[in-house]
Amino acid sequence: MSAPFLSQAFKENAVDALANVELQRALGHVERGFIQKRQKAVDALPEFDALRHEARAIKDHTLSHLDLYLEAFEGKARQAGAEVHWAETAADAREAVLSICRRVGAKTVTKGKSMISEEIGLNAFLEKSEIKPIETDLGEYIIQLRGEPPSHIIAPAVHVNRDQVEADFRRVHTHLDPKRDLADPVSLLSEARATLRDMFLAADVGITGANFLVAETGSSVIVTNEGNGDLTQILPRVHIVLASIEKVVPTLEDVSTLLRVLARSATGQELSVYTTFSTGRRRPGDEDGPEETHVILLDNGRSEMLANEFREMLRCIRCGACMNHCPIYHAIGGHAYGATYVGPMGAVLAPGLFGLENTANLPNASTFCGRCESVCPVEIPLPKLMRHWREREYERHLKPAAERNGLRIWAFLARRPKLYRLATRIGLKALHPFGRRRGRFSSLPLAGGWTGHRDMPAPAKTSFIDQWKARS
Repeated sequence: MSAPFLSQAFKENAVDALANVELQRALGHVERGFIQKRQKAVDALPEFDALRHEARAIKDHTLSHLDLYLEAFEGKARQAGAEVHWAETAADAREAVLSICRRVGAKTVTKGKSMISEEIGLNAFLEKSEIKPIETDLGEYIIQLRGEPPSHIIAPAVHVNRDQVEADFRRVHTHLDPKRDLADPVSLLSEARATLRDMFLAADVGITGANFLVAETGSSVIVTNEGNGDLTQILPRVHIVLASIEKVVPTLEDVSTLLRVLARSATGQELSVYTTFSTGRRRPGDEDGPEETHVILLDNGRSEMLANEFREMLRCIRCGACMNHCPIYHAIGGHAYGATYVGPMGAVLAPGLFGLENTANLPNASTFCGRCESVCPVEIPLPKLMRHWREREYERHLKPAAERNGLRIWAFLARRPKLYRLATRIGLKALHPFGRRRGRFSSLPLAGGWTGHRDMPAPAKTSFIDQWKARS
């Protein structure tokens, strides 16, 4: 079953996630680690908010002239010896990759971390075509061994603890001494590095994503904390860059601004360990690099988002800060969402890419506390955009009939102030006595979904309007 359709089981997935003891233990690292590190990095940079405003302006300007900058990027990339392929759909992108791999006789493909490859389901597609994809990012390698999708866009294996990684390595790395000591995390890292080394050298094609594409130079940019991204694009004969169309930015100076907010928002670093600019194929005199470079530019619904009220979502630079600060993500992790993109950014992006009918639960997976918007490095109004999807869900009758009828009744009353006040007075008088002793309800008829996991405050005896009138 494809990821979008798993989103239809979000409620069931969330219940399972809340009951998963190992998952809950692992998710504690998200709240304790990412938030504190980001705040420390932001506090150390007085101009951080000014940089956020500038980053937003850069992305807005680019989106307003996206066609021109994409054409400029294509021209510069071709001048540097790269081939540029335009993919309207996920299927087009998969076929472009397969065509390149078959032409050069590829049997194995190493991959740097790429959410676009996850979005188009590339690994399963290559395997069916008898081409072996090998994830080389440590987190991606771990979840590939486990047969799982990423649960976070920058920390794909954040849901897995050390004991589970050790068990997976012992299960898969059967060529190694079964009595070896894997108690130390460093030993796990060393084993993964040694296992992947031969795969880097044997790969026929390397595939990476792109954090940014630079129209000024035709370059692709990746930011990583491991050297795997560089090895993936330098060692094989062919390098394929998978990128979505909104990744383009005008100039190298613009990239420098975006890099200053990206790493701080993502992992609390000033810069990632590796920031790699790649421009075209190997030139005469170069000691290394690919003989061929291909850039596949994916649309997959983004042009439609560019023309509607969800345009602001295309500013996203995939830092993960919104999910790092989201109380819903903290409670259930990424897999419960059942989509490639999770957390608040996924709640907005997934319906645009995969269809609201398949992902309608996701915009509702929010408390609207606003933490996601407050930490977004490009100031995306995520709660507002989720509300737009909720409005579309209601208009298209995707919500359950009982919920739609309840909203219809509320709207009827809300447009009639006198009737609304009368209804609230009756409701307050009916409910107040039942919550009088404890000040809250532990259970309520027709509200079991809420009170099953949290208490509901009991209402005051009189409404605010009545109290205001009395005081006046």
